[in-house]
Amino acid sequence: MSILIVEDKDSLRRMLCKTLEAEGHEVEEAADGALALERLRSRRYSLVLTDLKLPKADGLEVLRGALTADPEVPVVVMTAFGTMEVAVEAMKAGARDFLAKPVEPDHLVLLVDRIAEQRRLRLQNLALRDALADRQGAPEILGESPAIRKVAQEIGRVATTDATVLLLGESGTGKELFARALHHLSERRDGPFVALNCAAIPETLLENELFGHEKGAYTGAGDARPGKFELADGGTLFLDEIGDLSSGVQAKLLRALQERAFERVGGTITIRVDVRIVAATNKDLKAEVAASRFREDLWFRLSVFPVEIPPLSRRAGDVPLLARRFLERLGRRLGRRGLEFAEDAIAALEAHDWPGNVRELENTVERAAILADGPEIHANELGLGAAPGAAADRIRDLVDFDGSLSEVATRASTLVERLKIRDALEATGGNKTQAARLLEVSYKTLLNKMRDLGL
Repeated sequence: MSILIVEDKDSLRRMLCKTLEAEGHEVEEAADGALALERLRSRRYSLVLTDLKLPKADGLEVLRGALTADPEVPVVVMTAFGTMEVAVEAMKAGARDFLAKPVEPDHLVLLVDRIAEQRRLRLQNLALRDALADRQGAPEILGESPAIRKVAQEIGRVATTDATVLLLGESGTGKELFARALHHLSERRDGPFVALNCAAIPETLLENELFGHEKGAYTGAGDARPGKFELADGGTLFLDEIGDLSSGVQAKLLRALQERAFERVGGTITIRVDVRIVAATNKDLKAEVAASRFREDLWFRLSVFPVEIPPLSRRAGDVPLLARRFLERLGRRLGRRGLEFAEDAIAALEAHDWPGNVRELENTVERAAILADGPEIHANELGLGAAPGAAADRIRDLVDFDGSLSEVATRASTLVERLKIRDALEATGGNKTQAARLLEVSYKTLLNKMRDLGL
């Protein structure tokens, strides 16, 4: 926590500072009431610890100044035995607690720990208002494919650091799931995980969602409200669809990332937070930078550790595993335990391209579980269009089957390469660099393939 200690006796102030710094707190000090009031006007603290008898401005003035700057800040007053009646007055004025002098270090630590836990619970409760409780536990990432194993290794390595992580991938690949996994593998696992979809909030409200607002900041702002940065203090802030931020919000986010400090909307007091940032986007941010739609300096801040989440089409063998796990969960939820996929359904699931990725697969399984007449789900209940047999007939129409196995295989391979490269170019808006990354080939290989195929 960030703590302001206001005490005019140098020896006591130093002892209090050293005690709390040894417990891992960020401590600032003021030797008189006037300096304390000046500090309170310039930044926000998690706790104010003040003596009552001070030069230039007494402890009650410091208390009132602290609560004016931030009505939620806990203030603890220190008092000698002969001024207990003043301590009672301070409690009536809004002080959270008091410490009798001489201050015992162990008692001080216990009191601060209790206040820190109360603050953590308050922020956690505020964060949980916008999140489903059953999604707050450690997430389960399923997959056996090399592509998903590579991502799991990268997430495991970066989780132990505080580096900013940028998750790249198509919509529906489960980027928030990986962000949650990263949080639960990190040293911040006991802190909050706060998520914000930047594309889902109107531009006029996004700054308010990120940084909060002060009372009276705008019409209807009857009370002060913390933003996502404050709610995530001590934990992880997940910013989804980061590529959709407006230029104005980009500038303010850059400052918050650089300094870990910001002001609420309508406020002048600087708030400092300890937050780990995980961002995600389905856009090519390099292309957005080149087109002057995304700040280059913000891109550099976000892409300290980029991780590409593979689309489901690159996770060979994972589709049946994921589908069965979704069906197991849905069966419990729908009261239909024992539901299984028939062989033709598994074949249909494996044959589908899954342009909507894991999200499309989960939705498909849920629809099929609701429509299934018996204990088995068949291909025609998946709603995926033509069955595998019909797909095979279409391949016969597209590929000349005359000749040897090698000749037919070459023609089929050429057709698949043409379609795959065309899809990658369409998905990236013609960006060959990004298309090569999606195809997992070098840029030169892609250019050679396009030349050979006449693309």
